[in-house]
Amino acid sequence: MFNFRKKEKKFYLDASQIKQLIDSYEGCIATDRITVDGCKVGYMYREEPYEYNEADSGWRFLSGDEDDRYMNNSKKHGVYLINTICNYDPDIMPFLDAEPGTAYIRDEKGNFVLDEE
Repeated sequence: MFNFRKKEKKFYLDASQIKQLIDSYEGCIATDRITVDGCKVGYMYREEPYEYNEADSGWRFLSGDEDDRYMNNSKKHGVYLINTICNYDPDIMPFLDAEPGTAYIRDEKGNFVLDEE
């Protein structure tokens, strides 16, 4: 007998812990390293939002230690409101107005710096 039930993710923050920190209802993509494991955002970049999806901000958030194998597993990331990811790591908030094509990486002091590569 096969068990076809999806394994539900156990998020690091409970839904009751998510507060409204920003005035946005746009979505983003974040990895489970942030939302399940509770890691800080270590790398963030903004793509052009999907053309036919007004709710997509274009932001993508990673802890920075995900390898190709991890990233190629679609079960290891999800779509969230940007506000949700701000609750996981409020350090991202000052950068959310950056233009598409922009990327930031956390330096050795824990500060976000522009990633020009």
